[in-house]
Amino acid sequence: MMKTAAGILFSLFFILAISGWALAQDSTALVTDSIVAVIPASATNVVAVNHKYDDGGALDITWNKSIDDPDGILGYNIYRSTSDTDFEQIASLLPGETSFADDKVENGLAYVYRIGTIGETGEGMSESSTPAMADWEFFNFGMLNVLILAFIVCGAVIGFIISAKSGRKLFIRKIGGLEALEEAVGRATEMGRPILFIPGILDMDDVQTLAAITILGHVSRVVADYDSKIKMPVSRSLVMTTARETIKTSYMTAGRPDAYNDEMVNYVTDEQFGYVAAVNGIMVRDKPATCLYLGAFFAESLILAETGNSIGAIQIAGTARPGQLPFFVAACDYTLIGEELFAASAYLSGDPKQLGSLKGQDVGKFVAMAAMVIGTLAITMATAWNIESMQGLLDIMLKIFSTN
Repeated sequence: MMKTAAGILFSLFFILAISGWALAQDSTALVTDSIVAVIPASATNVVAVNHKYDDGGALDITWNKSIDDPDGILGYNIYRSTSDTDFEQIASLLPGETSFADDKVENGLAYVYRIGTIGETGEGMSESSTPAMADWEFFNFGMLNVLILAFIVCGAVIGFIISAKSGRKLFIRKIGGLEALEEAVGRATEMGRPILFIPGILDMDDVQTLAAITILGHVSRVVADYDSKIKMPVSRSLVMTTARETIKTSYMTAGRPDAYNDEMVNYVTDEQFGYVAAVNGIMVRDKPATCLYLGAFFAESLILAETGNSIGAIQIAGTARPGQLPFFVAACDYTLIGEELFAASAYLSGDPKQLGSLKGQDVGKFVAMAAMVIGTLAITMATAWNIESMQGLLDIMLKIFSTN
């Protein structure tokens, strides 16, 4: 009886052992199958082409993403070779990417690319791309629209210059501040008091200072003709030298070189408020009949203008700094706003080249303003009312004025 029971137990133990071994084999097979399954599908249709409109040294690579992207992959590896055998990894990208710009290649050398699709336990490798070679292009056709616009503006400038040289009078809107210059100089002459000219507080490398010196040339010629006096304290030594030469030339043009004196222009200091204090002292002591503030101004603008207003002077100001314009407008008789300051040289000289350039620039500004108005209306109507024709117009505008 004991032998029979032992035999039965042994048989049961043997059967359980065999069953456990079989289950272990099945589990191993399942794990193996799962490992094979996580290796992602490779990317397809890998294409390498020369990067357009550059000086060479770059290739663009594109591909169709893996069918396991994005859930079944960790990203992409970019491989490059010059022989289609020894590939080196040059970059790694996140899932979802389908393009890469390789800007570290040599012109005239053919390159082949592969895309590795990264999985948790392996990497699926794509087929090699066809060989591609980097090269440079002489002309960027993507910027053709900009070239056409440049031709339009330049053509307008040349056309207006030719028209002005032929004797045709070009219409230029009158600028009150410039029209009043002779009147202001004449008033100072009648009162026997000087004219104070302030060219801002920046050096000759600032375009506003250059514009001020240009206006100074016209003012000093009128001063020389009227036998009046001009005072010009400056805060930069180079501005002093330039201003002296400008005034000296004006006096020579007027036929009165002996009336010129270097003391008409004086250097004060580079320090902002030290300079302002000195100028205010000159105003209070000499009481000039006319004060001209033309150039780049900062916090000192209101201080100067208020002091000039307190002595009863005619004040003409001009600057391209928007933050200072309200102070000049409030305290001065005339104010040149922004581009009026830069247009002064053409306005005062009447030179055909300058007038033609000024009118040609106006054409460019008109084109820009028209584009902004039309573009704003088009995008508003296309978005708010879903008008297809306006969307088409917007697309055309983007193609014409885009620089990408």
